[in-house]
Amino acid sequence: MTPEFRFYIWPFFLLLLAACNGHSPSSPPASPPPPPALIPLADGFDFPLGPPDGEGYYNAQPFGRNLHLGDDWNGLGGGNTDLGDTIYSIATGKIVFAEDIAGGWGKVIRVLHRTDSASEEAQIEALYAHLDTFWIQPDQLIKRGEALGTVGNAGGIYYAHLHLEIRSAVGLPIGGGYSADTSGYLDPSAFIKKNRPKSD
Repeated sequence: MTPEFRFYIWPFFLLLLAACNGHSPSSPPASPPPPPALIPLADGFDFPLGPPDGEGYYNAQPFGRNLHLGDDWNGLGGGNTDLGDTIYSIATGKIVFAEDIAGGWGKVIRVLHRTDSASEEAQIEALYAHLDTFWIQPDQLIKRGEALGTVGNAGGIYYAHLHLEIRSAVGLPIGGGYSADTSGYLDPSAFIKKNRPKSD
Protein backbone atom coordinates (compact mmCIF):
# COMPACT_ATOMS: atom_id res chain seq x y z
CA MET A 1 0.00 0.00 0.00
CA THR A 2 1.53 3.33 -1.05
CA PRO A 3 1.85 6.24 1.42
CA GLU A 4 -0.43 8.33 -0.82
CA PHE A 5 -3.18 5.70 -0.63
CA ARG A 6 -2.79 5.33 3.13
CA PHE A 7 -2.98 9.10 3.58
CA TYR A 8 -6.31 9.37 1.77
CA ILE A 9 -8.00 6.11 2.81
CA TRP A 10 -7.25 6.31 6.56
CA PRO A 11 -9.71 9.19 7.24
CA PHE A 12 -12.58 7.12 5.85
CA PHE A 13 -11.58 4.17 8.05
CA LEU A 14 -11.60 6.47 11.10
CA LEU A 15 -15.00 7.83 10.05
CA LEU A 16 -16.35 4.26 9.86
CA LEU A 17 -14.99 3.51 13.35
CA ALA A 18 -16.54 6.69 14.71
CA ALA A 19 -19.91 5.84 13.17
CA CYS A 20 -19.86 2.32 14.62
CA ASN A 21 -18.45 3.06 18.05
CA GLY A 22 -19.02 6.72 18.74
CA HIS A 23 -15.25 7.05 19.12
CA SER A 24 -12.11 5.20 18.11
CA PRO A 25 -11.29 1.97 20.00
CA SER A 26 -8.24 3.48 21.70
CA SER A 27 -10.03 6.63 22.84
CA PRO A 28 -9.43 7.58 26.45
CA PRO A 29 -12.63 8.48 28.30
CA ALA A 30 -13.80 12.05 28.62
CA SER A 31 -12.37 13.86 31.62
CA PRO A 32 -13.64 16.93 33.46
CA PRO A 33 -11.59 20.04 32.74
CA PRO A 34 -9.76 21.80 35.55
CA PRO A 35 -11.37 24.96 36.95
CA PRO A 36 -10.80 27.92 34.60
CA ALA A 37 -8.99 29.84 37.36
CA LEU A 38 -6.15 27.30 37.16
CA ILE A 39 -5.56 28.04 33.48
CA PRO A 40 -3.61 31.20 32.59
CA LEU A 41 -5.37 33.69 30.34
CA ALA A 42 -4.37 33.41 26.68
CA ASP A 43 -3.04 36.65 25.19
CA GLY A 44 -3.95 35.64 21.63
CA PHE A 45 -3.46 32.73 19.23
CA ASP A 46 -0.80 31.90 16.61
CA PHE A 47 -0.52 29.07 14.11
CA PRO A 48 1.09 25.84 15.36
CA LEU A 49 3.68 25.48 12.59
CA GLY A 50 5.83 28.28 11.19
CA PRO A 51 4.55 30.68 13.86
CA PRO A 52 3.20 33.18 14.18
CA ASP A 53 1.60 33.09 10.70
CA GLY A 54 2.13 29.51 9.45
CA GLU A 55 4.94 30.46 7.08
CA GLY A 56 6.22 27.45 5.12
CA TYR A 57 3.10 25.35 5.74
CA TYR A 58 -0.37 24.92 4.26
CA ASN A 59 -3.71 23.52 5.38
CA ALA A 60 -4.05 20.33 3.31
CA GLN A 61 -7.44 19.30 4.69
CA PRO A 62 -9.39 22.15 6.29
CA PHE A 63 -12.13 21.86 8.86
CA GLY A 64 -15.33 20.53 7.29
CA ARG A 65 -13.76 19.01 4.17
CA ASN A 66 -14.60 15.27 4.05
CA LEU A 67 -16.36 15.80 7.43
CA HIS A 68 -12.98 16.65 8.95
CA LEU A 69 -13.14 18.00 12.52
CA GLY A 70 -9.78 19.79 12.39
CA ASP A 71 -7.08 21.13 10.07
CA ASP A 72 -4.23 19.06 8.63
CA TRP A 73 -1.05 21.13 8.44
CA ASN A 74 1.65 20.07 5.98
CA GLY A 75 5.01 21.45 4.92
CA LEU A 76 5.14 23.12 1.51
CA GLY A 77 7.67 20.50 0.40
CA GLY A 78 5.05 17.73 0.55
CA GLY A 79 5.51 14.10 1.51
CA ASN A 80 7.46 13.63 4.72
CA THR A 81 9.52 16.82 4.33
CA ASP A 82 7.96 18.19 7.54
CA LEU A 83 8.65 15.04 9.60
CA GLY A 84 10.35 16.17 12.82
CA ASP A 85 9.47 19.86 12.41
CA THR A 86 8.74 21.68 15.66
CA ILE A 87 5.11 22.14 16.72
CA TYR A 88 4.35 25.20 18.85
CA SER A 89 1.55 25.93 21.30
CA ILE A 90 -1.05 28.13 19.65
CA ALA A 91 -1.59 30.02 22.92
CA THR A 92 -0.79 30.16 26.61
CA GLY A 93 -2.53 27.33 28.46
CA LYS A 94 -2.21 24.10 30.41
CA ILE A 95 -1.29 20.64 29.12
CA VAL A 96 -4.00 18.20 30.24
CA PHE A 97 -3.07 15.13 28.18
CA ALA A 98 0.05 13.83 26.43
CA GLU A 99 0.06 10.16 25.46
CA ASP A 100 0.74 7.78 22.60
CA ILE A 101 -2.69 6.24 21.96
CA ALA A 102 -1.47 4.41 18.84
CA GLY A 103 -3.68 3.59 15.86
CA GLY A 104 -4.39 6.46 13.49
CA TRP A 105 -3.88 9.04 16.22
CA GLY A 106 -0.34 8.25 17.38
CA LYS A 107 0.97 10.68 19.98
CA VAL A 108 -1.63 13.24 21.08
CA ILE A 109 -1.43 16.42 23.17
CA ARG A 110 -4.45 18.23 24.57
CA VAL A 111 -4.09 21.81 25.87
CA LEU A 112 -6.70 23.92 27.65
CA HIS A 113 -6.83 27.64 26.94
CA ARG A 114 -8.80 30.39 28.68
CA THR A 115 -9.81 33.44 26.66
CA ASP A 116 -11.36 36.73 27.70
CA SER A 117 -14.47 35.88 25.66
CA ALA A 118 -17.85 35.85 27.40
CA SER A 119 -19.15 33.34 24.85
CA GLU A 120 -18.93 29.53 24.70
CA GLU A 121 -15.30 30.06 23.62
CA ALA A 122 -14.25 31.34 27.06
CA GLN A 123 -12.52 28.01 27.61
CA ILE A 124 -11.36 25.94 24.65
CA GLU A 125 -9.26 22.84 24.10
CA ALA A 126 -6.65 22.40 21.38
CA LEU A 127 -5.82 18.85 20.30
CA TYR A 128 -2.56 18.13 18.44
CA ALA A 129 -2.24 14.66 16.88
CA HIS A 130 0.22 12.35 15.06
CA LEU A 131 3.28 13.77 16.85
CA ASP A 132 6.65 12.07 16.51
CA THR A 133 8.00 13.30 19.86
CA PHE A 134 6.75 15.08 23.01
CA TRP A 135 8.67 17.86 24.71
CA ILE A 136 6.10 18.51 27.43
CA GLN A 137 4.21 16.66 30.16
CA PRO A 138 0.67 16.74 31.62
CA ASP A 139 -0.18 19.54 34.07
CA GLN A 140 2.57 21.73 32.63
CA LEU A 141 1.74 25.38 31.99
CA ILE A 142 2.84 26.50 28.55
CA LYS A 143 3.17 29.84 26.78
CA ARG A 144 2.11 30.82 23.29
CA GLY A 145 4.88 29.87 20.87
CA GLU A 146 6.52 27.37 23.25
CA ALA A 147 7.59 24.08 21.65
CA LEU A 148 5.32 21.07 22.28
CA GLY A 149 7.03 18.40 20.19
CA THR A 150 7.56 17.42 16.56
CA VAL A 151 5.47 16.50 13.51
CA GLY A 152 4.98 12.76 13.03
CA ASN A 153 3.17 10.29 10.80
CA ALA A 154 1.51 7.93 13.32
CA GLY A 155 4.05 5.22 12.70
CA GLY A 156 4.02 5.57 8.92
CA ILE A 157 0.26 5.25 8.43
CA TYR A 158 0.32 8.36 6.25
CA TYR A 159 2.59 11.23 5.27
CA ALA A 160 3.78 13.41 8.13
CA HIS A 161 1.43 16.22 9.10
CA LEU A 162 -0.13 17.88 12.14
CA HIS A 163 -3.81 17.30 12.82
CA LEU A 164 -5.10 20.24 14.90
CA GLU A 165 -8.56 20.47 16.43
CA ILE A 166 -10.03 23.30 18.51
CA ARG A 167 -12.96 22.35 20.69
CA SER A 168 -15.37 24.67 22.49
CA ALA A 169 -16.67 21.62 24.42
CA VAL A 170 -13.66 20.67 26.53
CA GLY A 171 -13.02 17.18 27.87
CA LEU A 172 -14.72 15.29 25.04
CA PRO A 173 -13.51 11.79 24.16
CA ILE A 174 -10.84 11.91 21.48
CA GLY A 175 -13.36 10.75 18.87
CA GLY A 176 -12.65 9.71 15.30
CA GLY A 177 -11.44 12.98 13.78
CA TYR A 178 -14.32 12.97 11.28
CA SER A 179 -18.04 13.52 11.81
CA ALA A 180 -21.06 15.19 10.23
CA ASP A 181 -21.86 16.52 13.72
CA THR A 182 -19.52 19.42 14.48
CA SER A 183 -21.14 20.34 17.81
CA GLY A 184 -18.41 21.39 20.24
CA TYR A 185 -15.80 21.83 17.48
CA LEU A 186 -14.50 25.09 16.00
CA ASP A 187 -12.80 25.81 12.68
CA PRO A 188 -9.16 26.04 13.85
CA SER A 189 -7.87 28.45 11.21
CA ALA A 190 -10.91 30.73 11.48
CA PHE A 191 -10.63 30.78 15.28
CA ILE A 192 -6.90 31.58 15.22
CA LYS A 193 -7.36 34.36 12.66
CA LYS A 194 -10.18 35.85 14.75
CA ASN A 195 -8.10 35.76 17.95
CA ARG A 196 -4.63 36.89 16.94
CA PRO A 197 -2.47 38.62 19.58
CA LYS A 198 -3.22 42.32 19.84
CA SER A 199 0.48 43.13 20.18
CA ASP A 200 3.81 41.42 20.94
